[in-house]
Amino acid sequence: MFAKATPLARCLAAFVVCSVSFSGWAETFEELKQLADQGVHLFILSGQSNMARMKPETGFMTEANKLFGDEKVVFIKVAKGGQPICRWLEEWEAIAAEAGMDENHRERIHKGGKVEFYQPILDQYEDLLKQHPVLQSVTFCWMQGERDANGGADVAYKKSLQQLIANLRRDLKRPDMNIVIGRIGDYAPDRPSCVAVRRIQREIADEDARGAWVDVDDLNDREVKGVMKSVVHYNRPEGYFVLGQRFARQGHALIKGKEPAENGRP
Repeated sequence: MFAKATPLARCLAAFVVCSVSFSGWAETFEELKQLADQGVHLFILSGQSNMARMKPETGFMTEANKLFGDEKVVFIKVAKGGQPICRWLEEWEAIAAEAGMDENHRERIHKGGKVEFYQPILDQYEDLLKQHPVLQSVTFCWMQGERDANGGADVAYKKSLQQLIANLRRDLKRPDMNIVIGRIGDYAPDRPSCVAVRRIQREIADEDARGAWVDVDDLNDREVKGVMKSVVHYNRPEGYFVLGQRFARQGHALIKGKEPAENGRP
């Protein structure tokens, strides 16, 4: 027969169990704290109709979560169809005038509109910081340019997009912000302004040390009256699903210090 445990022995046993339990909880808490301290990866999705039509919760977030694993990814989105870059940029008129666009041409593009899509990016960013005060990385994904190309505003596009990127890096206080630029589709290969905007978007991505680009030329082929044509918008839903995947993959490569796909189709 085993002797009954004394009150002192029972107290010692309870202390050991509590100590082991507390130790395990403390280790788990420390792991969670370290994970939280690493912060989250933020993607800013902005642009005109092809960005507006992209549903981040599907192709983009599905791919991002797969790529980043246990690291948390969040996004904010500010996009609306048919918008020229001047809707994001206060400096556009001065840049356009310096580039040689006459006043009537500038008015046809600007139409007296407000810079209505820049501040919402800053506002959503501030709101997100309240939930996630530590951002491990910030990546700006831009899918815009058709409106400027169609309006013949290509002469002002490069300096305008460079200024927009510089403004965001300044105002978000993230000089390390990555950029992934979606090059507009090949829907008008015979229109010089469209060809110019496509070239400019590649140049900016290639010239920026934290830049990459996304190709969409395989996403916009559609049969129109029995003839296959490249159109402005991408095929639904698969075209936008692939678009989101490519933004996520190129952004992931930049964040992890890898070479993004040179052909824009990771």
